[in-house]
Amino acid sequence: MKQPKNDETDLDSEAARRALDYYLNPNPPRPTLDNQIWTLHDGVTSAQAQEHAIALLRCAAATAQETATHQHGSQRELTFALMHMMDMARALLEHKRIGEAG
Repeated sequence: MKQPKNDETDLDSEAARRALDYYLNPNPPRPTLDNQIWTLHDGVTSAQAQEHAIALLRCAAATAQETATHQHGSQRELTFALMHMMDMARALLEHKRIGEAG
């Protein structure tokens, strides 16, 4: 037998969930200069950061290519497209580096 609902003491389950979410799962703060997820060490030059970005893009593209070889259909095409975009970004950074050196 179902107990009668007392509107003054019974909680609406959706309202209770929202209240718990508000207190237990607050929205994370947006990154600012004071609470960035990660930062470069002091003294890192633009050239060093650029070299590291090129290396990261090279690794990411290689990972995407290896992943794509084990996929089929649209997932494979999407992964190859991602790899191509990373290769283009790396080429732009390398072009900028060569232009600054020359």
